[in-house]
Amino acid sequence: MRPMSFGQGEPGGGTPDWAALAEDTAARDRRRKLLMIGGGVLAAGGVAAIVATAIVRSDGDGGSGGGGRKAAGASTAPSTPGTPEPTFAPVAPPAPQDPRAFISSAEKDKAPLTTGTLFPDAKTVLSGRTYERTATSATTDCASATQGALGSVLSSHGCRQVLRATYLRDGVAVTVGVAVFDTKAAADKAKAQSAGNIAALPGDGAPAFCRATACRLTANAEGRYAYFTVAGHADNRPVSDSDTTALGAGRDISTYAFGRILARGRAAAAAAAASSVTH
Repeated sequence: MRPMSFGQGEPGGGTPDWAALAEDTAARDRRRKLLMIGGGVLAAGGVAAIVATAIVRSDGDGGSGGGGRKAAGASTAPSTPGTPEPTFAPVAPPAPQDPRAFISSAEKDKAPLTTGTLFPDAKTVLSGRTYERTATSATTDCASATQGALGSVLSSHGCRQVLRATYLRDGVAVTVGVAVFDTKAAADKAKAQSAGNIAALPGDGAPAFCRATACRLTANAEGRYAYFTVAGHADNRPVSDSDTTALGAGRDISTYAFGRILARGRAAAAAAAASSVTH
């Protein structure tokens, strides 16, 4: 094999031209560096193009037809107004109704009114004391259910009817009489001018009491109702000033009558509230 020539030597000699070799090597190194630099620039440009494309895509069309990125400081509000959220006015609950408003006039107080609806309990417990109902009565002749001057007082103010019930406890009998008027004003006047008393209503265990003898009386009014009690011993003995048993019984039954009258108003108020909700 012939030996490789590394360049031109002396004519007819085998010594390489070291200067030429050095120059060729330097030239090749410069070309390699230029290629590397050029490749790096191209690679960097490609990365920049990819990043720019990603930015444009992320800031561009978001599904609403918008354009590219907004300039710094520009408003970030959408170019078209969005669909407003629906709003609803709050619905206030029906205002609570005053039960007394329904029992203050005949125009509103329309519920059935009988001794059965007004005095429904055969036995009632008041302040821990049990009373047994022994008799009931109703009449439109108001004066006939009274004694003394009370009859004329009720009639003068337009009494419509009187409903009575008698209750018995431990030898003490109490009759409550509820006089019904058209208005609260009439009932209040009847209570303020009351004289005499409601007539005791005989019943089982109390055949005759508070007849021409001392008894305890109460008078009150609520709404269009005036209500009165007479309380005494079931055997018709007079009640002494120091005897508080009859007085306490009269107050108990008076409280019961008040509760039953007010219950009418509460029932009417509840019915009116339910009707306003359904309509």
